[in-house]
Amino acid sequence: MTSTADNVVQTRYLDGWSRTNGVHAAVLATRDVDAIARAVSRVADDAADDPRYLRHGVIARGLGRSYNESAQNRAGLTIDMTALDSIHRIDSEELFVDVDAGVSLDTLLRALVPRGLWLPVLPGTRQVTVGGAIAHDVHGKSHHSTGSFGDQVVDLDLLVADGRVLTVAPDGTPDDPDGSLYWATVAGLGLTGIVLRARLRVQPTTTAYFLADGVVTHSVEETIELHRGQWCNPTDQDVDYSAGWFDAVSKGPRLGRGYFTRGRLATVDELPAKLRKDPLKFDAPKYLTVPDVFPSGLGNRYTFGAMSEAYFRTGSDYTGKIHNITGFLHPLDVMGEWNRFYGRRGFLQYQFVIPPENIDAFAPLLRAVRRSGHASFLNVLKMFGQGNRAPLSFPTAGLTATFDFGISRGLDRLVADLDRRVLDAGGRLYTAKDSVTSPATFAAMYPRLDEWIEVRRRIDPTGVFVSDMAKRLGLV
Repeated sequence: MTSTADNVVQTRYLDGWSRTNGVHAAVLATRDVDAIARAVSRVADDAADDPRYLRHGVIARGLGRSYNESAQNRAGLTIDMTALDSIHRIDSEELFVDVDAGVSLDTLLRALVPRGLWLPVLPGTRQVTVGGAIAHDVHGKSHHSTGSFGDQVVDLDLLVADGRVLTVAPDGTPDDPDGSLYWATVAGLGLTGIVLRARLRVQPTTTAYFLADGVVTHSVEETIELHRGQWCNPTDQDVDYSAGWFDAVSKGPRLGRGYFTRGRLATVDELPAKLRKDPLKFDAPKYLTVPDVFPSGLGNRYTFGAMSEAYFRTGSDYTGKIHNITGFLHPLDVMGEWNRFYGRRGFLQYQFVIPPENIDAFAPLLRAVRRSGHASFLNVLKMFGQGNRAPLSFPTAGLTATFDFGISRGLDRLVADLDRRVLDAGGRLYTAKDSVTSPATFAAMYPRLDEWIEVRRRIDPTGVFVSDMAKRLGLV
């Protein structure tokens, strides 16, 4: 532990949600924006005085829910932003909120929903910060209808390498006339600067519940056809949200079968009588915290096979069913620290998107996973709408799928094979999930990478903002 005139810098163990690539690193935790600016300035001064300091740098960190090393810096300084957690204003008339970057989406929703307000984009967990959501341009089940998180920002305050705090916005500001810095910051992995504060659009709602339909498919071919068709048609007012689970373990024709839901926020008159008494109740319980006692390797073809069979049997075809927030959007949030199920070796989450004209490539990719012997139970499938202007934003029109693989021998060979298949199909990987991809593969998947690098070099010419992931991908 070292003490400065401003704050205390502690050595802490940091890793991502997948529990891999962990490091012991220097961490500054403070709610003092001036102290954060001084820390960045010291790093910038060191880099300017001695090029050897370029490898050190600084990176911001939220709740650590990215699955990789994007929010840690082995050789430099990591700034813990979670103390910067004030909600400054909720405007129900102009429909926006003004919040610090360290505010979690869970905290924000608990403040908004009782006021009849809603965040249009929510990822698969509420336990992420606003700053982290911007840095990875997170998406949710509503991408085909609302876009991603960067599409919901009115403007934001960005601390850049030279110590200035700039206000940037999608359509430009005096600090960022063409909006290029804004769009480089969205999905920019924290490498253009530190988001300090943001204004976000919200929408009105009369309830905190969802009206949903469900459907079961019995093969990968049925699953593909469901998503090729009208299941998540963005022009349908009843299909604001859509996603589901698919079976990646069962053999034969059952492989790729699934259970999928779609829906929208319900109105008061659509609720049963008992829920109409408090239609804006934030009904989002957490039932348990998973203890850190599970051995690595517990999740295998046999255990996940049994779990897949049991989960598939919970699915059914239905229409007009009411769900609460957690049941419809965030089922894993009922368990704290659920990543511990994979043991101390951790796991690898693999998420990709392939364009709509190539979604048939999903079936052979899934069969390759089954043949590999690496089992995955927590599998998600959905359709994206059109992407936005951010050069490194992951969502783009097409089919996106997610696998969770426990770390085991030979997984690197499977992932390399999947990378080739995704590239051949014209797809890309999600930067919030990737923990092993090579610089060459990343560059091939993101053809606008050079455009992003140009903006980054303009705003941070000495490479002050650095993360372990940025080093792995050759971005610094």
